[in-house]
Amino acid sequence: MNKIYYLASCDTCRKIIKSLPEGHNLAFHDIKQNPISVEELEEMHKLSGSYEALFSRKAQLYKSMDLKNKSLTEDDYKKYILEHYTFLSRPVFIIDDKIYIGNSQKNVQEVLKVLG
Repeated sequence: MNKIYYLASCDTCRKIIKSLPEGHNLAFHDIKQNPISVEELEEMHKLSGSYEALFSRKAQLYKSMDLKNKSLTEDDYKKYILEHYTFLSRPVFIIDDKIYIGNSQKNVQEVLKVLG
């Protein structure tokens, strides 16, 4: 099943969702209302190759917890993503067993192309 993991309160996520083509058949998963499970994170990890690729350094908690001055391991990235939704780089699309992480213009264009 094709999915999008997003944050409903995120303006960037909402803008990207509005730009999706009609009939895209994505299952929507709001990570604040319904935190991601270990199994879902494992699926993302398998597709992306690392927890670090899924981790958001833009999160306010990243700065307030002073994580930028710590040497984080893959286990740390996994733990933080599971502890708080804000650490997941978003949106995350899983389409036809391929993962698209984050809101870069290149990434969004690829998603639109695949869904279009």
